[in-house]
Amino acid sequence: MSALSLVPKTFLPFLSFRCLSVTTRLRSVAARTMSSQSNQRVFQLRQDPLTGTSEWIVIEENDQTGGVPETSTDGLLARTSYLDMLNDSCRNRAFRLAIEKTITEPCHVLDIGAGTGLLSMMAARAMGEEGTGDSKGIVTACESYLPMVKLMRKVLHKNGMAKNINLINKRSDELKVGEDLDSRAHVLVSEILDSELLGEGLIPSLQHAHDMLLVDNPKSVPYRATTYCQLVESTFLCNMHDLQNNEAKKPDGVRLVPPGLESLLGIKSQQYGMHVDAIEKEIKLLSEPVKIFEFDFWKRPESNGELGVDIEAITEGSIHAIISWWVLQLDSEGTIFYSTAPRWIDSNSEIGLRDWCDHWKQCVWFTPGAGVSISKGEKVHLHAAHTCTNILYNLKKAQSLTSENSPLSTGDLQLTLPPERVAIYGDSIYRQSMIDATRKALQGKSHSHCLVIDDSLLLPLMALHISNRSRVISLSPGLQENAARYLEAIADSNGFSKDRFKYFREGKAKLVEAYSNEIDLLIGEPYYYGLESGLPWQNLRFWKDRTLLDSALTKDAVVMPYKGVLRGYAMFLPDLWKSRCCLGSVEGFDHALVNTTLGGCGDLPSGKDSPCLPVFIWQCGETKKLSKEFTVMEFDFSKPITGPCYGEVQIEFIKPGVCHGIALWMDWVMDEENSTVISTGPDERYWKQGVKLIRKPVTVRVEGSSSIRAEGSSSIRIQASLDPSSNGELIITHTFC
Repeated sequence: MSALSLVPKTFLPFLSFRCLSVTTRLRSVAARTMSSQSNQRVFQLRQDPLTGTSEWIVIEENDQTGGVPETSTDGLLARTSYLDMLNDSCRNRAFRLAIEKTITEPCHVLDIGAGTGLLSMMAARAMGEEGTGDSKGIVTACESYLPMVKLMRKVLHKNGMAKNINLINKRSDELKVGEDLDSRAHVLVSEILDSELLGEGLIPSLQHAHDMLLVDNPKSVPYRATTYCQLVESTFLCNMHDLQNNEAKKPDGVRLVPPGLESLLGIKSQQYGMHVDAIEKEIKLLSEPVKIFEFDFWKRPESNGELGVDIEAITEGSIHAIISWWVLQLDSEGTIFYSTAPRWIDSNSEIGLRDWCDHWKQCVWFTPGAGVSISKGEKVHLHAAHTCTNILYNLKKAQSLTSENSPLSTGDLQLTLPPERVAIYGDSIYRQSMIDATRKALQGKSHSHCLVIDDSLLLPLMALHISNRSRVISLSPGLQENAARYLEAIADSNGFSKDRFKYFREGKAKLVEAYSNEIDLLIGEPYYYGLESGLPWQNLRFWKDRTLLDSALTKDAVVMPYKGVLRGYAMFLPDLWKSRCCLGSVEGFDHALVNTTLGGCGDLPSGKDSPCLPVFIWQCGETKKLSKEFTVMEFDFSKPITGPCYGEVQIEFIKPGVCHGIALWMDWVMDEENSTVISTGPDERYWKQGVKLIRKPVTVRVEGSSSIRAEGSSSIRIQASLDPSSNGELIITHTFC
């Protein structure tokens, strides 16, 4: 798979250019590449999440550092899922067995999306040293991302595997026989799969390979992929898309999805990757698993396909979502498999249960509205379709569609938010907290000038709803013009006139000029569209923006939230730690040299450290809290930024066990009296947290407990520093005591 496709947009928001023309990357990581006979160069766009500004990083082919900063926390690959993928022993073993079974003599093998070169080395080793001249085997490995190409070269050299592997820094659809390949390849090995299966361009890659790069009737590893789905009921999943019905139950009077304007705001009609095992107890299975599509790697696939199937309910309920997964058949005989099925599916002995991993999850397709009611024994018609990159579903019951629009249709104006954000906006506690905080901030301000500086859609409506004399200005840096059009479209339904709302288009500097000393209420959730996959403290962009706008504020201006608090606790996280631990031998190939570059934890060189990872902790497999919550540092938003922030805390463990890392999140204190606090901690499942994995797991004990063995640490000291005026990186160090 292209593990880089799983990188949060915050870290790798790349643009793609090659030979001065815009191209579409079949694999989602992109860069600007210029090539010559002597050198290749990549211009990679890196964004500062605290400012929204970007800078180009130049990666040279002959740069010995690989274009990757020395500290893994700053590395371009350190927060990708490559380590997680290479630590997936079930995956690695399945590919090795299938390659050894398929490649039994010297031949020409093509590896698409080579990564660190693991599959290429497996193929070269399977051919052995037999053959001379034209009969000698060769592997052509293509990898389009230059930093990974440079890393792969080092891995090949370390393992003595470079002589029969021809590594080419191109996309597979740029390869040409007679130029890059001496002849068409006899065997295809590839692993360009995402959780949905097709999202990394599997179909167009296979089409081009069969048309231009492979012999007729080639062998392939994998041999076939089959997708499955299952109908489920789940209130938790329903809340992640059905904002309209959730709002109808709320007494606050604010409607983000007013009746008749349902199409203006929602989630994208697509499959969403999720670890559904974590919510197994909150899922009611309404059908047996159903086979949907088969994709054969050994022959050219079609770009589009569709089918219909009648599914019988095994119990009554409401179909809130469709959960899907896929099974790989890696060999032609059907003896080697790999499955991404949830754990409640009975896998046969050949597949077995895989270890927890994060690079492949299950997928969730949300059923429009409040779901489709169904009785036991009743049938519902599922229509499935696939494009080159997606699989889409629609349900029919009694000849009626569950929604008026097809999954692919969009209106002229349609804001799409992540499912977690939709769930937050429909959450009763969250909405009431925001109403209370906004009402308190507006007290005594009869003609307030309220500035919303983030991408909140809820706060402008609440401010207008609570005070009928307030004027609201919005910046919406991520949603931009669409936010203005959206709020104007729902103005009447929420009872305010359009002249009370303004979207400011000229930027922060012009806003300061236009409203110097006039803004008496500056607010945010804080929420920035596009930062959802980032680390929690990157929403401190609110403080950065507040500082830039300081001269627009009146002397008695209220800033909401009043402060941000970085909170955390120590955790038992064996699955997450194992997925990110340093590599040694992977199926007989030394990968130790990739650990620093790929952001590993464990046996890193002195001075190197693992990065903070943005994760949903509730989806991280087995977890346990080992300490009480603690405060690391606070950020006072009532004042502009004056410099770096530091914090230190020592806490004792409250449970014995093994500590793998420190969970970190932001609590937003909305007012000076601390009466309203919005937490984004692990108990709140709609937010991502940050996890700082430690170098090596540490046994911990509870001080003073006679039943606990004497060995182990009883407390941990944590130090943190963050410079909001710089790139927003949080530096965490710890000492076990």
